[in-house]
Amino acid sequence: MRLDQPLSDEEFEELDDFLLSDRCAEDAMTMDTLHGYLTALAIGPQEVLMEEWLHGVWGPQAKDAPAFKNPKEAERITGLIARFMNEIAITLEVAPKEYEPLFCEREWEGKSLLDGEAWAWGFWEGMGLRRQQWEPIWHSKLADMLRPIYLLGSDELEEEELVLVDTPIKTHKLTVEMESAIPHIYQYWLPNRKSAVVQVRNETPKPGRNDDCPCGSGKKYKKCCGAESA
Repeated sequence: MRLDQPLSDEEFEELDDFLLSDRCAEDAMTMDTLHGYLTALAIGPQEVLMEEWLHGVWGPQAKDAPAFKNPKEAERITGLIARFMNEIAITLEVAPKEYEPLFCEREWEGKSLLDGEAWAWGFWEGMGLRRQQWEPIWHSKLADMLRPIYLLGSDELEEEELVLVDTPIKTHKLTVEMESAIPHIYQYWLPNRKSAVVQVRNETPKPGRNDDCPCGSGKKYKKCCGAESA
């Protein structure tokens, strides 16, 4: 399974069916929520390793991990999720104009409206894994662009903010604004996006051969640990 290969329609449905199956917890992400979650991870200020973010797909608690039939199925499903994320990242890097958030649609008073609440919730959860690192963008000129993500995705709206999302027309408008913001957020973090791997530098100088060995043996370094390394 090549990680740089986008999901086929059949693989998309396979992953969708698994997330909606009884083997996943009720709080497991759906495909639209997962798309928002993975987008936040793909464009955010710092890379997050899969071993850290994967459990969030299944639910908020460790007991929410799915009941895979066998290790082969676990490898298959997690591989599809990894490819889903890579597809998002590659699209934004190579052809950003082709990137489309996975929003739901609903009919309201004869109109087809976009509903981005589930997607925004996923994005908000992805931001939560590095909330402190995301902080600078809230103090930048892009702050207003993130507001639709907050209004549609956060569970902690103020009472006066609830009126901003209380009709399908309002959520549709915020969803459209949110889609327009994603390329700008991506470009904001791109130059300074940090790797998940932090190199640890040993600042302690290496002892000289005639110095006392730092292990505390009382011997000279060259006749103790230095002799072993030599």
